[in-house]
Amino acid sequence: MLLSRFFRQWFRRLALGMVLTTFALSVCAEETALGPLYHQFRLTLDSGHRTEVAGPLYYHEEISDEWEQLRTWALPPIFSYGLDEDIDREFFDFAWKGVTYRRYGDEWRFQILQLFSFAGGGTQVDTNVHRFTLFPLLFIQRSPIAEKNYTALVPFYGHLQGRLFKERSFFVMFPIYGQTQRRDVVTDNYLYPVFHLRHGNGLSGWQVWPLAGHEHKELTWSTNKWGEGVPVAGHKKTFVLWPFFGDARTGLGTTNSVHEQYCIPFYSYLRSPMRDSTSYLWPLGVTITKDREKQFHELGVPWPLIVFARGPGKNTDRVWPFYSKATNANSTSDWMFWPVYKHNRLYNPPLDRERTRILFFLYSDTIVRNLEQRTSARQIDLWPLFTSKRSQDNKHRLQILAPLEPYLPNNPSVERNLSPLWSIWRSESNPAQKATSQSLLWNLYRRDTRDESRKCSLLFGLFQYHSGPDGRGWRLFYVPFGHDMPGDDTASR
Repeated sequence: MLLSRFFRQWFRRLALGMVLTTFALSVCAEETALGPLYHQFRLTLDSGHRTEVAGPLYYHEEISDEWEQLRTWALPPIFSYGLDEDIDREFFDFAWKGVTYRRYGDEWRFQILQLFSFAGGGTQVDTNVHRFTLFPLLFIQRSPIAEKNYTALVPFYGHLQGRLFKERSFFVMFPIYGQTQRRDVVTDNYLYPVFHLRHGNGLSGWQVWPLAGHEHKELTWSTNKWGEGVPVAGHKKTFVLWPFFGDARTGLGTTNSVHEQYCIPFYSYLRSPMRDSTSYLWPLGVTITKDREKQFHELGVPWPLIVFARGPGKNTDRVWPFYSKATNANSTSDWMFWPVYKHNRLYNPPLDRERTRILFFLYSDTIVRNLEQRTSARQIDLWPLFTSKRSQDNKHRLQILAPLEPYLPNNPSVERNLSPLWSIWRSESNPAQKATSQSLLWNLYRRDTRDESRKCSLLFGLFQYHSGPDGRGWRLFYVPFGHDMPGDDTASR
């Protein structure tokens, strides 16, 4: 908790300094429309306002609506800090992903280069747990409950709980010895991954990899959350000279037992009540599949490069890399001269998602429709020239120059820390609020409309124009002509 308090106090002191700087600038500036030098304006897509100073190098933004009360300060690409007191959330990024801090209520995490990290917060029993990680060398967790404490110094000695995809891990001079547990299955590894012994509820097994291995599990029973007994299928698995020969029987004791066997490169087959599949001379031979559950027959020569499938559950014609068309009850996938052109559609009412791509991420067009509400959202990317987004409520945003956004779509950290640097053109519209805005070269030119009001600023505010219900006017070199312009509503809100 002391570490969390230190980070929180330091970030808030930094934010306070930035608030005072913003206030000083707003007081000193006679105008709130000075282009890239200083510009204060109302947000178009959200309720709130934003102040930008020195082009893309500093901004302060406040969003205030029924969903969030978020304040953000940033010096892209150095750092950004955000605070939402309504839902008790804050975040900090330094050098984008170099140093990050996230807090939601009592849960918090601090990371350096995604390797060195601290974490803490309450668990389901309201007991504080604190973690320190220097990945992949050192893992430490401390809690008032002794059973939750662990220390691991890789590769010498230690134990872990709930880390690295295992419920429990213990090792001494890894890979000489290591023990892992997942549910009731315990595996003892010696000279990992060469030799292991495995045991559990009705289960035993061993392996001397890659020479041979065998594992056997009987049918057992467990209790679900309603207190009912449910069967846990058994299995038998054997391999000899991996990966050349293996035999596995799974689902034992159930109505869908599966038998798989392979002898590479001569054959492999699968037999089950739902599906039969046989391959000869893998990987360049023939694969024949009959799926009784999904109702289709499939021929691959060789699979998956050249595939033909027919049946109510699947229709496919594929000759890689020239052409492919595959359909089933809920989806469609087409491509030509892969990866030049690719089209996918998922139809699962009320969701209807369709995406077209050219050369992976060079061009992408994604449409998501809500068939019940009769709304749709769309995103178009042409790397690295632009990204265009339209939400389900018809809010639209166009950004010109987008080198990362097509690869990391809807990434808040990219939008906060990096997008302001290269977005030389921004265009936004919000039909519900009858609001639009356009900005060129970080407000060197900016135009805002809202209801019947129009504002335009050009060349550091040397030319400004305003029209609205109270009249119209313009300024040239800050000298008013005609009906004088009223003050900016963001500055006097």
